[in-house]
Amino acid sequence: MNNSMIGAMVSMASVQQRLDMIADNIANVNTVGYKSKQSSFEDVLANVKQQPSSYLQNGRAMPLGYNLGYGVKIASIMKNMEQGSLKETGLPTDLAIQGNAMFEVQGDGQKAWTRDGSFHFIPDPNDSKTMLLTTAEGYPVLDNNDMPVTAPAGSKVAINENGELLIRVNGTSAPTVGQRIKLMDVQRPEGLEQRADNLFVLMNGVTEADVFGATGVAGAVPPNTSVRSGYLEQSNVDLAGEMTDMMQVQRMYQMASRALTSSDTMMNLANNLRA
Repeated sequence: MNNSMIGAMVSMASVQQRLDMIADNIANVNTVGYKSKQSSFEDVLANVKQQPSSYLQNGRAMPLGYNLGYGVKIASIMKNMEQGSLKETGLPTDLAIQGNAMFEVQGDGQKAWTRDGSFHFIPDPNDSKTMLLTTAEGYPVLDNNDMPVTAPAGSKVAINENGELLIRVNGTSAPTVGQRIKLMDVQRPEGLEQRADNLFVLMNGVTEADVFGATGVAGAVPPNTSVRSGYLEQSNVDLAGEMTDMMQVQRMYQMASRALTSSDTMMNLANNLRA
């Protein structure tokens, strides 16, 4: 297989990955708290080849060296953690984080984190006298002591800017302060892996301290961070930018496809040559 065919095939595979990533971003343009993904390309095994010394002739301007590569590949996939716009909903359990932090929830057998604050209370299956704060998918929201956030059944709950529950039980005039929803300060988002249900989990070999720092793990309120009750953070996907990128990447895929077709045609011609 010649070099041009190898380079075209490698490039097409990488460009397809980029197209899949753009399609994922566009599909989640209306997903609450979604963070878009970005990628960068790099050359594959690019080196310099030398022409035979017979090419060196007086008056010839053609250089002896030429670059030989094997296409491009995706060098890295990055998460864009910029904050999306806030949309008012009026529901007291809809929460949006103003600043660089994430809610901590109990995922399937492990901790997880999200920017999606579309929470609601459901009856606690283990205690009929309490109700449990969960995500839209049913994952329990955790407090700063890594315990599920609960409130007395039938009570009215408001949430202040620090994430503390203000609970008013029937017959009481003044609310009491309950648990505080845990907010994790994200310092190294590259250590998080995106999963289903708009959740992030730790990558293999990464600890909470690596991603959130010692202060975040301790449960302190991150600096310059507040909770907005009655709001939801929208996706930070730039739809116009994603559509522009899609057209550019599609053209790149088309060029690689044409290069592959040309290489295949040349190989067929060479194979059919007869002495």
